[in-house]
Amino acid sequence: MNDKSKPFVILMAEDDADDRLLLKDALTECQCGADMRFVENGEELLDYLGRRGKYLQADLAPRPRLILLDLNMPRKDGREALREIKSNTELRSIPVVVLTTSGADTDVEGIYQLGANSFICKPVQFDQLVNLMRLLGQYWLNAVKLPE
Repeated sequence: MNDKSKPFVILMAEDDADDRLLLKDALTECQCGADMRFVENGEELLDYLGRRGKYLQADLAPRPRLILLDLNMPRKDGREALREIKSNTELRSIPVVVLTTSGADTDVEGIYQLGANSFICKPVQFDQLVNLMRLLGQYWLNAVKLPE
């Protein structure tokens, strides 16, 4: 089980503002107690993880315990960001769950080849999204032991 004294930070890379709002609402609804942070593209994700730019201060960018990653984003897409995360010895232990609208077999295969921990197609209905966030919370926050 995970240390409950530290906030469990989930970092979501998602370019769509409506999807960010829905994910935040779904996380609130399922009451799993995580601190959800958002970035809008792969470049901003890597800035956050590397504490660069507007994320220089550690309190603005606490290390996430889980990354939710959209694939199709501007500036740097999820595939490129995933490749960089998993090739970085300091970041590769952070679990990455791809949460995207794509269900293409080539995307699924490629994402696992790049080192993703899971590939999930975004639900289209809000109640399904709440259920998904509840399941992710139960698994990643309560069931597995993650490195500190």
